[in-house]
Amino acid sequence: MILAVDDEPDVLTVLEEEVLDACPDCQFHKVTNYREAVEKMTSWTYDAVILDVFGVQGFNLLELARRRHFPVGLLTTYPLTPETLRLPAQLAARAYLPKERLGEIVPFLEEILKYNYLPG
Repeated sequence: MILAVDDEPDVLTVLEEEVLDACPDCQFHKVTNYREAVEKMTSWTYDAVILDVFGVQGFNLLELARRRHFPVGLLTTYPLTPETLRLPAQLAARAYLPKERLGEIVPFLEEILKYNYLPG
């Protein structure tokens, strides 16, 4: 089961289509705001969580995912620089996908699961 959290519905639609094309039997939850994400993350167990870094309080959600032991991949529209990576690195985030590469979400998720990218 996968949870995707992003404030852009179009991004969630692309993610869902890509994942379900590759794995039609997968369960895919998508939410557009922090409150719903917290509700999902406290009510369900996920094999992977995809978080927008900046649009939905992604760093707070990353901390929750760490406590729940969910593998996490982060999406970002910002360039990956030492400054933009400082807080995620402090939270032990290790997997990033620029939003312009959403079509690569399936191999990205496979890598997250293969290497068990757990924050913290």
